[in-house]
Parts: sequence; structure tokens; C-alpha cells
Amino acid sequence: MQRQTIDDTEPLRDEIDALDEPAVIEFGASWCAYCIGAQPSIARALARHPRVRHIKVEDGPGRHLGRTFRIKLWPTLVFLRRGQEVERLVRPTDAALIEDALARLGDAVA
Repeated sequence: MQRQTIDDTEPLRDEIDALDEPAVIEFGASWCAYCIGAQPSIARALARHPRVRHIKVEDGPGRHLGRTFRIKLWPTLVFLRRGQEVERLVRPTDAALIEDALARLGDAVA
């Protein structure tokens, strides 16, 4: 199972675009009430998909990666297949929505 948390540093967009494995980038902030409230649902859904890499990015002013994905609200989950966005969820409220999006990653998570 690959999980990665990035707090003070963020990956470069080129690194994200070069990913081979299925991945979910979670953009948010540690103090964001919506982000805190979504954590149980995010964790529950990702636990059922251990082959999906989870990259947690602290977003905000001066953070470049979020701007390249045009992130406006937190949390935003960006689902990637081979570095390409295939799905996006903004402020997901339950694990079923997240699991549905993970399922749409297709063969990458099978």
C-alpha cells in the first residue's frame, strides 16, 4: 500500500504528470473544517483501494500545485490515471461518492 503525506513541500506538476500508478491528490488545509470533516470518508474509501496512491497537499496562498489544478474549494480530490485527471470531487461528503470515483479509475485499481 502506497500512502504519501506532504505537509510543507509539494510535488512538482511534472512529477504528478509522470505518475504511472493510479493516484488521488487531496488538496486542503489542516485547519479547514470541511477538510477535517471529510477525513473519515476519505480514509474509509481509500482503505478499500490500497493500490491507489494518496498524495495529500496542503494548499493555500503561494502554493503552486493547487493553482495548476485550478483548485478553488477544499477539500478537492483529483483522481489520476497515469498522471491525467479522470475525475474530481469537491467537498465530498460520503465514502460512497469517493469509492464511485475510485471505481471509475478502471483497470488501474483492479
